[in-house]
Parts: sequence; structure tokens; C-alpha cells
Amino acid sequence: MRKKLASLFTLLLVITLSMQAQTGVSLLEAGPMLGHVEMQEANLWIQTTKPVPFELRFWKKSGNGSTRYSYSGTTKAGESNTAHIKLSDLDYGTTYQYEFYLDGQKLELPYQTEFTTQQLWQWRRDAPDFTIALGSCLYINDSQYDRPGDPYGQGADILTKISEQNPDLMLWLGDNLYYREPDFYSESRMDYRYKDARNTPQMQELLAQAVNLAIWDDHDYGPNNSDRSYRMKQASLDIFKRYWANPGYGIAGTDGVFTRYKYNDVEFFFMDDRYHRAPDDLEKQDRDFFGPEQLQWLKDGLVNSNATFKLVMVGNQVTNKMNDEESLYAYHKEYNELMSYLDEQDIPGVVFLSGDRHFTELLKTNRGNDYPIYEFTSSPLSSSSYSSIDESEEYDNPQRVDGTLVYKDQNFGMIRVTGKRNHRKLILQTYDSKGKKRWEYTISENDLKD
Repeated sequence: MRKKLASLFTLLLVITLSMQAQTGVSLLEAGPMLGHVEMQEANLWIQTTKPVPFELRFWKKSGNGSTRYSYSGTTKAGESNTAHIKLSDLDYGTTYQYEFYLDGQKLELPYQTEFTTQQLWQWRRDAPDFTIALGSCLYINDSQYDRPGDPYGQGADILTKISEQNPDLMLWLGDNLYYREPDFYSESRMDYRYKDARNTPQMQELLAQAVNLAIWDDHDYGPNNSDRSYRMKQASLDIFKRYWANPGYGIAGTDGVFTRYKYNDVEFFFMDDRYHRAPDDLEKQDRDFFGPEQLQWLKDGLVNSNATFKLVMVGNQVTNKMNDEESLYAYHKEYNELMSYLDEQDIPGVVFLSGDRHFTELLKTNRGNDYPIYEFTSSPLSSSSYSSIDESEEYDNPQRVDGTLVYKDQNFGMIRVTGKRNHRKLILQTYDSKGKKRWEYTISENDLKD
């Protein structure tokens, strides 16, 4: 009898624990997501289905009996039931594992949750190798609001293929979601669109696995080709800040999503191509693309940076001379000012990353006695591709590096940063929606010096 009672008790306990685990999961809307990580700080983000108290418990992965730490808070209704969590006083170069408790219930996830702080390598050893994933144009179908006809989104399974590459960083290069017409002038609808994209099941492991950082382009800022005249620009910025955990947003006196972030010996410059941008149709030669304050900030930052590689991320293409509409090149004054500045200041290691185009390519702009400027455009993740590019003049773009055009499939990029001191290199790669590598190209640090 006692054995039967014990077995029954065990069964009830298993059922109870299972229900508790399901309860914890049912309170989760999206995340947890890893934001920017420093040597002794890490930033996490989470969204719940309603305002709930939470506890984050974390510990060092190495060694048995590691000290357990905790962080408690509450997701807030006024912030879309999200929470930004900053963990400080961590050890550098250390991997921490963590778990969440939502309203007292442990959140059970089918993948491991951990993060690693940056190493203190300066003056001690060579910079660590690491990997970067990148992509743009993530369209999640929503039949009630999508245009009639064939779905524009091609599915989100590509996000699991990115996870399989185990990147240290994931760079979202704009159009990370697509506002629909009812969203354009409603803050609540804009927030809904973010939530609808963020809780995509295939995205969750990637959010937890890598440092996720983002810029925007027109479709996750406002309507198609939107600019500084957009009525909801401030609301759009507020929502962007709510859903991402970037290291910064603009500078004092100048709003936007632009910021900079150092990871090992690479510095990332996140640019805002919408908030201060003049309309594309404005008949004016000196019209703004970044705007004078942001452009000056970029110029100062590039001179100030001691990084081996300086990766400048822009939602639109930058250097494509056959793209004379949605590109920095089409805004000739700022384009010429930036390129002249790079020449005058002899700034080494600059590479541009961009999205938007619904095809992928690597561009190379020769500059006489100066090193060539490369631009890696990666697009789309799940939106329909620009499969008819072979019918346009751009199909034979002389700036394109041979063999790097991908235009009939969804795809993502990888950058592998590797090599010994003074011999660092970027290995650029593109993978298709099935996870197959389509091309690879290597740029060494000495290729980016005059």
C-alpha cells in the first residue's frame, strides 16, 4: 500500500511540476534575448504575456558549486510587458549560465541559456577569434493584413540555420519587421507588429544564443521609403529602444538609433538612415542622408577608433553607383564628404555592411592609391527575393566581386574574424535558406591599409 501511495505521490508531483513548467512557458511572450555584452556587464531582455514578477538566477558555468546570483524585477505594462536587465560586476572572459522564473515558476526552454563576457586580452595576447551573423528583411506573414496573392514571407526556418552556425553576434541590418498600412499611424499597432515578429518560434534560440544588435531601415521605421517627415518617428524610436538592447541610441541633442560598439578588436558603427533623412524626391544637391550631426559623429568615431576593423552598418547600400535612389551614393554631398574624409585621414580597416536590396552581393570600390572600400550587402532573410535582377542593368555591376551575387533565394551572411596580431582577417560568407554556403571571400587587415 505504501509503495502504491509513494508511486501515486510521485506521479502527482511529476504532473504538478509539468504544469508549473507549462505555466512558466505560458507567461513568456518572447526571449530571453541577449543584448550587448561588455567585459564585466551583460544586458538581457525578456517579454511576458502580462505584467509579472520575475527572477533571473545565474552562475559561472565552470566548476561545481559555483555561487548563485539573482536579479529580480517586474515586466511592465507600460513598456509592452518587457524588461531590460543589466548585470554588472561580472568576471571578464567568463561564461555564465542562467534561468528565469516567471511569477515563481521556472521557465523551461528547449535550449541552453548562457552568455560569455568579453575577454581582457589587450596588452596580454592576440585578439580572440569570433563569428558574426548578419541579415536583413525579415517578413513574417500575417494574412489579415498582408496584400492579396502569394505570401510575401517565405518562412522563418532560415533563423534556425543561423543558430546552427553558433554566432557570437547577430547583426540585424534593417527591415527586421514590416509595418503594414494599419500600423503606420498607430503606436499600439506598431508595438503589435514588433511583438508579432519577436515571438517567432524559430527566432528564440538565436535571441538567447548570440549578442543581438540592430539598426533599422524604412519598413521597421515607418512606411516604404519613409524619412524625417514621418509623423510617428518619435514613437517608432521609442518602440525600437523598447525591443532592442543596443549599447546606445543617438547622442546628446541628436536622436536616432546610431551608436557604436566594440567587440574584441572590431568596432561596429550602427547608423540611422531614416530619422534625419531628407525625402528621396527632394530636388536638392546637398540634401541630408545621415544629417550633419550624425555624419560628424561617424567621422570623429572612425578617427578615434583603434579597432583593426571598423564595420559601418547602414540600412541602405552605401557605395553602389548603380543604385541612385535608396542609397547613400544617391545623396551625393554626404557620400562625397564621407569618402573624401576617409581619403584625407588615412583611416584603415573600414568596411560597410548593408541590407535592403532583397539580394546579396559584395561590392568593391577602388580608390586609386588608397585601399579599396568593400561593402557586404546581405538580404533577404525571409522576404521575397529580387529574382528579376538578371533583367536589369545592375546584373552586371562592375563594382561587384565576381561570384558573390545571390538573388533567387533567402540568405544570411557570416563574418569570421580570425588570425594572429597584425595578420587579422575577415572571412565573408553567404549561406542560403537551407544552410548551404554559397560563396566566401577573405579580406585581410593589410588589404585595408594604404
